[in-house]
Amino acid sequence: MIHGGAGTIERSKLTAEREQAYRQVLAQSLIAGYTVLAAGGSSIDAVIAAIVVMEDSPLFNAGKGSVFSNAGRNELDASIMDGSMRMAGAVAAVTTIRNPIRAAHAVMTKSEHVMLMGQGAETFAAEQGLEIVDPSYFYTQYRWDQLQKAIANERVLRDHDADSDIPLPSNDEKRGTVGAVALDHYGNLAAGTSTGGLTNKRFGRVGDSPIIGAGTYADNRSVAVSATGTGEIFIRAAAAFNTAAQVRLQRISIAEAADNTLAEIAAIGGDGGLIVLDATGNFAMRFSTKGMFRGTIGDDGIAWTSVFSEAETPVKHFAVSFP
Repeated sequence: MIHGGAGTIERSKLTAEREQAYRQVLAQSLIAGYTVLAAGGSSIDAVIAAIVVMEDSPLFNAGKGSVFSNAGRNELDASIMDGSMRMAGAVAAVTTIRNPIRAAHAVMTKSEHVMLMGQGAETFAAEQGLEIVDPSYFYTQYRWDQLQKAIANERVLRDHDADSDIPLPSNDEKRGTVGAVALDHYGNLAAGTSTGGLTNKRFGRVGDSPIIGAGTYADNRSVAVSATGTGEIFIRAAAAFNTAAQVRLQRISIAEAADNTLAEIAAIGGDGGLIVLDATGNFAMRFSTKGMFRGTIGDDGIAWTSVFSEAETPVKHFAVSFP
């Protein structure tokens, strides 16, 4: 299961062509993750494969499509967590790592740490043989124009605000993120999240996406969670861990747990969405915004994607078959 960010996504403002482009990349992401699992791979590797597809697409606010800070820089964050042993890794404020989710995995598996940031994370990624790019790789005209709009309006813009001309409160904190959760044939859960943060954010700002327990969490005893939303408030609510703890300790459904977390976030001024998956394959995709780019794929290899309300009928893509 994946998400590509939540926000003010109005059907009337999102063109059919742009919606189709989003859905195509979501389907490709789902198929990439499914292919790993169908070949007997781990949930961790499936999460990485799914997120890399979205990081490499200019459509999503992660990797290539990341937004700009107020210093005109792309500063990227990512995290990943293995539900079997609760191992985790993260990177923050990196500017030269092509796929931050791979760097987060390297931190988890190749270091004694959970999070590295900035130049330290970039040096470590290079030492591990990860692809390092010039910062200009992350530049897209669309995101640069989005920054100029945000500066002109003295606002911080979320990923999908550019698809809507609805006026927003000046204190509204906007966001955009990609994430994935997976369950493998060993019964292990995994979760990962990657983002470029907020358009026109203060340089050096770090949101919830690379913080274990806020934007990402996985525990085989409960659920795997990836979040997208008002980062600072998701941190304050420990959103991902909060959701997992409710399932494990209160024995409530994953949908109810996600809704409780989003209600708590709303009570202190935030919104966003969560994708949640448990160790038996039950899942929930819950959000309190106008929409959330999201998708699922199961044992049958058929990818389904959705954008707007919970009641929307998902779009069926295609099945993958193996000899």
